[in-house]
Amino acid sequence: MPNVEYRRAYLKLHFIIFIWGFTAVLGALISLDALPLTWYRLAVAWVSLGVWLAFKGRLRLPARARDLARFAFTGFLIGLHWTFFFLAIKKAGVSVTLVSLSASAFFASLLEPLVYRRRVYAYEVAAGLAVVAVMAWVFHISGVDWAGAAYGLAAAFFGAFFSVWNGKWISRYDAALMSFYELVFAWMLVSLFVWKAGAFVPPSDISSEDWIWLLLLGTVCTAYAFTASLEVMRRISPFTLILSVNLEPVYGIIL
Repeated sequence: MPNVEYRRAYLKLHFIIFIWGFTAVLGALISLDALPLTWYRLAVAWVSLGVWLAFKGRLRLPARARDLARFAFTGFLIGLHWTFFFLAIKKAGVSVTLVSLSASAFFASLLEPLVYRRRVYAYEVAAGLAVVAVMAWVFHISGVDWAGAAYGLAAAFFGAFFSVWNGKWISRYDAALMSFYELVFAWMLVSLFVWKAGAFVPPSDISSEDWIWLLLLGTVCTAYAFTASLEVMRRISPFTLILSVNLEPVYGIIL
């Protein structure tokens, strides 16, 4: 029975990765700049998730202040991850951004032992470095925009950080409720960025086509995929999840 559950978790993981591959394509299709795009993505995600939780009678306040603090910390990491992610897409394009994210495995191989307080596994570091080596080779032969690649690497670091951190706490919380609060705090951080940069775009200034892509991005590619990835980490380690996400460039480039 456990083997069946692990197989189901891996199949679900790859379905989620396929959805995430589509995220980068949507980011390129939507005409908004990176900050307002991230802001609207998160707004659609937490509102839709909140409505669903309320409909199911599962929307409630965290039991303890420390729970809220954990959600806030993770939410800020998520906000940074997605801000740099869309900055990379707008600066360097979909392919370079997705390839940059492959560095997440290397970051996870170092972060997971720190967060879980365990020893560093040489095979994890080796696997992460192998991916980074291939990434560097791709960058070398393709003449990338290095500023865009730097944004992508920042997104990879913060993505690895929040995934590892969530993996430590997922067994204690409802995945959907955890996702809701983390997305709210991510949106709050990005709201601060938008305000400081004067980058707010009124809803009326967004085209109907962009709204269609934003709704798809916020509901399916964010609210659903993020919650499902947390559920998967009940069975699969954060490092395994992040290493598997290296298939995202393959799916994204095909899409």
